Amino acid sequence: MTDMTGKTVLITGASRGIGEAAAHIFAQAGANVVLTARGKSQIDAIAAAIGNRALSVPCDVSKWDDVKAAVDAAVAKFGTVDVLINNAGVIEPIGPLIDSDPAQWGHVIDVNLKGVYYGMRAVMPIMAAQGGGSVLTISSGAAHTALEGWAHYCASKAGVHMLTKSLHKEGAGRGIRAMGLSPGTVATQMQREIKHSGINAVAQLSWADHIPPEWVARALLWMCSDDANEFLGEEISLRDEAIRDRAQVRG
Repeated sequence: MTDMTGKTVLITGASRGIGEAAAHIFAQAGANVVLTARGKSQIDAIAAAIGNRALSVPCDVSKWDDVKAAVDAAVAKFGTVDVLINNAGVIEPIGPLIDSDPAQWGHVIDVNLKGVYYGMRAVMPIMAAQGGGSVLTISSGAAHTALEGWAHYCASKAGVHMLTKSLHKEGAGRGIRAMGLSPGTVATQMQREIKHSGINAVAQLSWADHIPPEWVARALLWMCSDDANEFLGEEISLRDEAIRDRAQVRG
């Protein structure tokens, strides 16, 4: 396991699923963890279970002031932000473009794309000043393949992919490591929403087809190690058997 002792990790969307799993995995590796999400009671409970190396900060990533305040709270409590995990994301409402509600469609962009930008913008000056850090962003195969009913999600994830590449180009010289992780389908609430929609092939998958969120969390931890440096500025696919071996994420 990668040793994260003394490092501070800020996780968006930490109230459940991949974010919650990452909070526990990184804490087990010795890190201070800052949990952010809209659901205060959920992140409070997770932080309490982890102990005094955890901080919960209510945050709506679609709002710049919330994201900046969460990063400031992390620095005030632990002194640094060494890793940002851009995990918060939404997919509802799933449906065809022709019937889409512009406000709801735009909200997905606000969360999935602008929320990632806000996180990057908030931590970059801190990481540059301290000599480096890692920005890890949950991507998706939807960044590269259009799927029926998912135009908002596909567009947002394609944008996130380019944000990661842009951050690498601008931040690598300052020691900022930027990578994306495409985990495949994960057994989370989002998959339940996809299943309920009944739209496209992903909705037809059985629950047994999805990997557990803990696999994704362990892959994120591995991405903080030098062994992952060959992927800086790129997107790592957890569908790749060789990556699963290197990240030690098999069950």
